[in-house]
Amino acid sequence: MRVGGNVVAVTGEMTGEMNREMTRETTREMTGERPALLVLRGLRLGDLLTAVPALRALRRAHPNHRLVLATPAYLGGLLPLIGGIDELVDVSGPGPVPFETPDVAVNLHGSGPESLMALRRTRPGRVLSHAHPGVPGVEGPTWRPEAHEVSRWCAMLEWYGIPADPGDLELGETGASPLGGGEVLVHPGASARARQWPPERFARVAAELTRAGHRVVITGGVTETALARHVAAAAGLPEDAVLAGHTDLPGVAALTRHAALVVCGDTGMSHLATAVGTPSVVLCGPVPPARWGPPEGGPHRALWAGRTGDPHADRPDPGLLEIGVPEVLDAAWSLLEVGVR
Repeated sequence: MRVGGNVVAVTGEMTGEMNREMTRETTREMTGERPALLVLRGLRLGDLLTAVPALRALRRAHPNHRLVLATPAYLGGLLPLIGGIDELVDVSGPGPVPFETPDVAVNLHGSGPESLMALRRTRPGRVLSHAHPGVPGVEGPTWRPEAHEVSRWCAMLEWYGIPADPGDLELGETGASPLGGGEVLVHPGASARARQWPPERFARVAAELTRAGHRVVITGGVTETALARHVAAAAGLPEDAVLAGHTDLPGVAALTRHAALVVCGDTGMSHLATAVGTPSVVLCGPVPPARWGPPEGGPHRALWAGRTGDPHADRPDPGLLEIGVPEVLDAAWSLLEVGVR
């Protein structure tokens, strides 16, 4: 190939890439299809919500692309509240990703090579990712394990020249609450036992808040229904105080937006409270709030004993167990009394 009067050797790999790019461009011209921007985030609710600023930054940087999010299908109900996402591809974990030849593939999944390799198998025109020593040929910033999860992905995009605002977390309008608003939501579940405060302590918090005249409801997913019923019964709450398993994600978002307070562990519910601007008391265990907690300066109280541990352990973290009921109630009263919104 001749470039500027110089002869440049073209390897077989380069020829293959050029042919794929030519085929990609020709197909778009013939069909009028917009180029695809494929983003991998095959994780849970909290993970999706912490990636919202990065997703919106990618949308602004690629206004003419079709933004395809590879994430679990059950999160699809939240996509209209995030905005700018055109399509969902059902992916749980780091891949494989059932998509072909995106124009740009973005790894918002994690630090391991599996997600990066899964995106490379889609044969993208370009990959945006953190660099990994196990995947040569992909440039990107170095992974920083101490970074806050929201800032991590914004910083990665900044490395590629894409401005991103870590504070751009708020979800769009959710509509009215199914309960009318003003409730205290107690969410005792967590995806790992290490981050699950004892249910008996949640019950004591719920009972004290109820005695003070607040309407308390127990939330959770379908798999957390038994736990929610146990907490409600121990707190002396009626059966209709248990909403676990009875609301979809848009309904939970609406319920949370119009609630007076959320009390929960370091789980997806805490990020949902942040995303809709509802005050929250977040019980942090093995992971410090500097990495996964709510943003500073907001109507939130992140409680942490100052100890780190294994977030995937099969028993409650020792640091989490150091947080007592009086401490949680003090934080709840401080938020409820001033009515911070």
